[in-house]
Amino acid sequence: MPAKKTQLTQEQRQVFLNLLKSRFDKNMGRHKGLKWDAIESKLTTNPHKMWSLFEMERTSGEPDVVGYDTATDTYLFFDCSAETPADRRSVCYDREGLESRKEHRPKNSAIDMATEMGAELLTEEQYRHLQTLGTFDSKTSSWLKTPTNIRNLGGAIFGDFRFGTVFVYHNGAQSYYGGRAFRCVVGV
Repeated sequence: MPAKKTQLTQEQRQVFLNLLKSRFDKNMGRHKGLKWDAIESKLTTNPHKMWSLFEMERTSGEPDVVGYDTATDTYLFFDCSAETPADRRSVCYDREGLESRKEHRPKNSAIDMATEMGAELLTEEQYRHLQTLGTFDSKTSSWLKTPTNIRNLGGAIFGDFRFGTVFVYHNGAQSYYGGRAFRCVVGV
């Protein structure tokens, strides 16, 4: 099996940077006080991170900058699509959940897909922060990074936005639904 390509061509990088800048400019409320030039500089010096963001985009995530961690000098990109990314739906939470299904297995799991993309699932705290920046998952739901104690008991958590409120629920990690995918975070 050939090695998976994890870098963009020069042309892909330029087109993608233009798309990210356009999204950045259209959604200034998500990243108050941040300047595009500093972000672009970080992106161009971290091609593997740009590839991860490209994968988020390719799978319908619409990544955008939502914050800056001064302690680590890292810009945080979250999936900002209005609904959970369409090209990541109908997946179990993780490989263990997938393998535990006796029949009707989906093709993949959220954790495996995020890892392949070089990203991580949003935590509950990150998901709640995302919901302060707009309305997300009003018709769908997103798997969230599940605390170990819950996962050890066979469960996984997911979130959505209904009735003007962010809800975080639980399901068996082996479950999957047509309206549930996962949202990612990548730090650059």
